[in-house]
Amino acid sequence: MAYKIKELYFTLQGEGAHTGRPAVFCRFTGCNLWTGREEDRHKAICQFCDTDFWGTDGENGGHYTAKELVVKAASLWGDLSKGKPYVVCTGGEPLLQLDEPLIDEFHKHGFEVGVETNGTQYAPAGLDWICVSPKAGAPLILTKGNELKLVFPQPTALPELFEDLDFENFFLQPMDSDRQAENTRSAIAYCLKNPKWRLSVQTHKLLNIP
Repeated sequence: MAYKIKELYFTLQGEGAHTGRPAVFCRFTGCNLWTGREEDRHKAICQFCDTDFWGTDGENGGHYTAKELVVKAASLWGDLSKGKPYVVCTGGEPLLQLDEPLIDEFHKHGFEVGVETNGTQYAPAGLDWICVSPKAGAPLILTKGNELKLVFPQPTALPELFEDLDFENFFLQPMDSDRQAENTRSAIAYCLKNPKWRLSVQTHKLLNIP
């Protein structure tokens, strides 16, 4: 199988439970909630997406076999004996492509494998970390994992709709928009009133790193 990759790069995880952790980000092309084309944003299920996942023209983007992709990720990490190598499979929607053979190949090279998904697809076996970010108007199929990270606010995706699901961590992440300051204040207030939830800030944007 050939995997279509938008970009592949080494950075620090900027949000959620692993904030600050070195990671290779593997961004898969494509999503089932939006085409990725600006002219289609108005009819997308998720209209606030701020990620470019269209095509394969990003850093180290292209078509890869499982072995080629993992070898490239390993080269970006460098010395695999230093720390626990970690790869974040993201998108777009990575579970449209990510499968057990690729996860197994990452494991053979010593990688811990995480995924960031909208939760509309079932997860393949073998993942070490599952982060689900529900989107209003999309069916939530993946209701168990390590981390639920809800972009806030979404009028029809209220936090209380998800807090009884089987996740270890619950995060509210202020929506990045022209109302971000207001969204951040609202998220802070909600977390203070509902301590099950923690605030997730997109530190990579504050630090101006990928």
